[in-house]
Amino acid sequence: MTPQPLAAGDPLRLGPYRLLGVLGEGGMGKVYVGRDGAGTPAAVKVLHPELAHDPHLAQRFVREAEMARAVTSTGVARILGAHTEGGRPWIAAEFLAGPTLDDAVRAYGPMDPPAVRALADRLARALYDIHAAGLVHRDLKPANIVLTATGPRVIDFGIARPEHGLTLTTTGQIPVTPGYGAPEQVLGQRVGPPADVFSLGAVLVYAASGRRAFDGAHVAALQYEVVHGAPDLDGVPPELRELIGPCLAKDPALRPAPARIAAAFAPPKGADRVWRKGPLAEDVKRREAEVKRLAAPADATVPGSGSPSRRRFLTGAAVGVAVLGAGGGAGAWWLSRGRGVSTADVPPAAATPEAAFVSAVDLEPGQAPDPLWGPVGGAAPGDEPPLPVRDVVVVRAKGGGLLALSVTDGKERWRAEEVDAGAGFVSVADRMVVGVDKGGALCAFVASTGRSVWRSGSDAAAVLASDGTRVYLVTKENEVRAVDAWTLATAWTRPMTSPRSPNGPARALVGEGRLVIHGRDGRAAALHTETGEKAWEFTGHGTGGQFPSLSSNIVYFGGPTLIARRVDRGDLLWKEEAADKGVGWGSPVADGFTVFAVNAAHAHRYNSSSAYLNDDKAWQVDLEAKGPGTLAPPAVEGATVWLHAPDSSYLRAVHKETGDSLFSLSMPGGGTYRMAGGGNRVFLVRGGRIAAMPVYGE
Repeated sequence: MTPQPLAAGDPLRLGPYRLLGVLGEGGMGKVYVGRDGAGTPAAVKVLHPELAHDPHLAQRFVREAEMARAVTSTGVARILGAHTEGGRPWIAAEFLAGPTLDDAVRAYGPMDPPAVRALADRLARALYDIHAAGLVHRDLKPANIVLTATGPRVIDFGIARPEHGLTLTTTGQIPVTPGYGAPEQVLGQRVGPPADVFSLGAVLVYAASGRRAFDGAHVAALQYEVVHGAPDLDGVPPELRELIGPCLAKDPALRPAPARIAAAFAPPKGADRVWRKGPLAEDVKRREAEVKRLAAPADATVPGSGSPSRRRFLTGAAVGVAVLGAGGGAGAWWLSRGRGVSTADVPPAAATPEAAFVSAVDLEPGQAPDPLWGPVGGAAPGDEPPLPVRDVVVVRAKGGGLLALSVTDGKERWRAEEVDAGAGFVSVADRMVVGVDKGGALCAFVASTGRSVWRSGSDAAAVLASDGTRVYLVTKENEVRAVDAWTLATAWTRPMTSPRSPNGPARALVGEGRLVIHGRDGRAAALHTETGEKAWEFTGHGTGGQFPSLSSNIVYFGGPTLIARRVDRGDLLWKEEAADKGVGWGSPVADGFTVFAVNAAHAHRYNSSSAYLNDDKAWQVDLEAKGPGTLAPPAVEGATVWLHAPDSSYLRAVHKETGDSLFSLSMPGGGTYRMAGGGNRVFLVRGGRIAAMPVYGE
């Protein structure tokens, strides 16, 4: 991308940014290169003057910024700032010095296998972070990946959408760059995270071979190949084909999750030298020097630069930048104007402090490691599992309300005493925690600090689930409602699919554009998150194993039968009867291609595909117990699966690949353990106390 000098009519300054040149122009606005007072360069996008007062376009523009800002990842270009009210709205994005992957492959040829592994690892981790924020990028391609000195960075959230978002096109139109969009995008169907995985596979084919995975004489022929043809892997080194191939599966449910991709590609030591040495690294260094010259004050020189004029730079230097496209996305700040509510200052999600893995060489066989911290008091009994949200873990507080503790040391961060924790609490994009107060008002807090963001309504009975944009709740009138967490607008309200019961609330999750509810009446149903309309349901499933679990496009249910269904259509993929039907299956936990569930005193691992139910990756672990007790969901983190003894007397940690026992432990107090994993820790709650335990590495 070659910056051009400012023209007549171009602004000289937007917010803290002095504008230095024009990077590009589209139908909605222009993108400038700018510099703030500290000399930090940025790509600043601004709406055309004639469009700035169009509420619809302003909404799309600002939502785009919120999309990118919702993702906290070292693999994604950061949003530095935005101005959305009055004048001309603008968005400032990180200025990245480096060629795109497209340019790099054209200039220096295909990458060698170790470099492709490093690229796949970094991009898969970036996709994991994007999907964890409840978004789908939808346009991953070589031109949207900038290779910097620290590795690849994903740019352009112009057509990104929440997981529940509709496609932007109808069948026959071009949804994204031909050859990189998934078959479901080509067909105009709803898309989820697996669509990004398909695009990643196509990107890796190009990086490894210099050729596209799919090609054709014209666009229609190319798109036909994407939907019906086999990818061209002839130029891909043999050792990479079996790794890339599954990403290009036609069925989204068969594509691996990003975490699995990162683990499978695991680059050898030194593979990242491609960013540090060689022709590509030298190219990046040249561009970095050009950026420094551009960002330097007008009367300053950069050592060794020869003091070229800024105009000469603007007309001759090609610099890779993070430029935002045009599109819609997550909830927008400006929509709260006039409502007395402001989400503009909700900070980005905090970084997740990851704990070090524990090593078997440091422990005796069967010896449990020491807790990272705790047990500490303050938690209360209840069915709600702990909720890890980046740098805090939120639990039901003793005496009522919510209690948030630091994940690193267990110290109290904040409390929300007015919240009825028994009515449920959820995280929105890892930035807000939302619950219901005792009067029925929905209320939101900054996840890391507990600062109150908003409070709305008075008819909420329970919170079911959330995604990056919406909170799904049950009203006192026994209806399901979808509320935009950023604007407080009600998206839809429907009669409750599975009524509340004296036995307890329904349990739910959100993914792939579906709100999946498992009620206390034995009914399971999925609603379209966009409209609230019923997508599918089945009945007579019992009231055990209440918490469903989701991975890729498969949702799992416990109960008298362990069931795997496609989350989008509800198709039954496989089922496994409980050996002890009197107890049934507890709530399952999905992890990539596998699912873990407990029936009576037996814990099982199954593959996500029915074809592999009896393969060598399946295992059974017997749990000694004096009685059936309670079947709490397992917890999976690192290489460990934490299993709850049916009589609640102890926990057992086993290796998730082999089922081999690692150790057993118990916590003081009585009752059921509640568990959740995050940041290489497993959080345990029992008897009013909570502890954080380390885990073995992958």
